[in-house]
Amino acid sequence: MSQAPASIASLAELRAQRLRLAERVATLTWDLGGLTYEMAARDHYRLDVLSRRAAELQQADAELGELERLLGAAEAGVQGHCRSCGAVHSRGAAFCWHCGAPLLREVRPAQLDAGGDEPRPA
Repeated sequence: MSQAPASIASLAELRAQRLRLAERVATLTWDLGGLTYEMAARDHYRLDVLSRRAAELQQADAELGELERLLGAAEAGVQGHCRSCGAVHSRGAAFCWHCGAPLLREVRPAQLDAGGDEPRPA
């Protein structure tokens, strides 16, 4: 079963983005460790600075984890595109990891009573 060129391009983009995020996570981890060491050496801790840097690292790490999950799902052939921003997502995702838009369409009782097809995720 072959993939469409757009899917291949999307996977390549995701892999490149994963590499960039992995490098960013490594850099942020290194910087946070160095910052903590410098504060310890001076016996002067700034918890607000450490917390801000740790939150930045946590955000990047969460994005990396989601990209890895998306890549795993995409490589298994279960993916879709966000209707708002076009970012790929895995099957069953409720919200877009990139823009936060809801991915599942709302089912209204009238649609169910009409006997039409059930709305499917994008």
